[in-house]
Amino acid sequence: MKLLDTLHRWTGGLIGLLLAVVGLTGAILVHRDAWVVLPHASDAQVQDTQALAVATARIMETAAPQLQSLTFANAGFGLDRLAYRDGSGAYVTQAGDPVESWDSQWVRPELWLSDFHQHLFAGEEGETVVGIAGLCGLFFVVSGMVLWWRTRRTFEFRLWPARLTRPSIVRHHRDLGILVAPLLMLSLVTGSVLVFRPLASVVMGPGARAEIENALKPPAAKAAHLAGDPDWAEMIRAARARFPDAEVRSLSLPRAGNGLITLRMRRPDEWLPNGRTAVWFAADTGRIVATRDAADLPARVSAYNALYPVHAAKVGGLPFRLVMTTSGLGLGLLGTFAVWTFWFKRPRAKGK
Repeated sequence: MKLLDTLHRWTGGLIGLLLAVVGLTGAILVHRDAWVVLPHASDAQVQDTQALAVATARIMETAAPQLQSLTFANAGFGLDRLAYRDGSGAYVTQAGDPVESWDSQWVRPELWLSDFHQHLFAGEEGETVVGIAGLCGLFFVVSGMVLWWRTRRTFEFRLWPARLTRPSIVRHHRDLGILVAPLLMLSLVTGSVLVFRPLASVVMGPGARAEIENALKPPAAKAAHLAGDPDWAEMIRAARARFPDAEVRSLSLPRAGNGLITLRMRRPDEWLPNGRTAVWFAADTGRIVATRDAADLPARVSAYNALYPVHAAKVGGLPFRLVMTTSGLGLGLLGTFAVWTFWFKRPRAKGK
């Protein structure tokens, strides 16, 4: 038990601040649609097929081929978002009228906060660090639960330490930790599996990773350049004809070595904000190459698709957003106090 206590304290001391900042940014980001205040951000979502077709054609007429993706408005945020290949972007109304543009993510707090939370401003390497921190956080939570059991009779509900002394902070840390442990486990497990897909086999059983990757990979297609004047409106209509009940969520242009235009859609039973239902079009002809119906995906793949909406509180409305906010704030407090007591509030050696 002494070794576990030492490992727990060192884990908190070394990585607690990173966990705290990731938790706090996550708590802010779950309310992202509410605090991004721009003209027309509160507009009702438009999903009429003809209106979408006309607006998409209008947007793409000026945005392509520099555009990388177009994300359509959702029920909580009434603007379409454009992402360009050079990292710039823009918000436009659902009719295609410009609202806001930026040359760098640093102009928009929702973008750099999201980048920090997921990648620490360091791309894939930063995402790996966040994933490792999440795994350390899981050890932090599990070991803390084991260590708390010895002192369970002294438990006291308190949101803040009675005094900013080391004994009070340690006691508060221990008791707050056991209260938010289930929420932290939910946040850390979902986040870690999203970063490290092989962990899906641990959570969902052997072979889950391969099953997920096979089910979600795009269809094979020859490399092709984007046609000079694609019929974007017809693509929207064709996708809606294939999936009449699906919400149109995003349109992605071909990347290097890929000759496909991807239209992602979200059917009513899907939790994932942008859905896994998809229609792929040939870049050079605009014809449908393949489709994917999320309703036909294997159970473990559907379970994997539920990880992000749970982690980011994209389901359950305001009550679940508050639950995940509590998780993020709890992680922020626990991580901050862990670092403070380890480095700045350590007990003095006897005789000094």
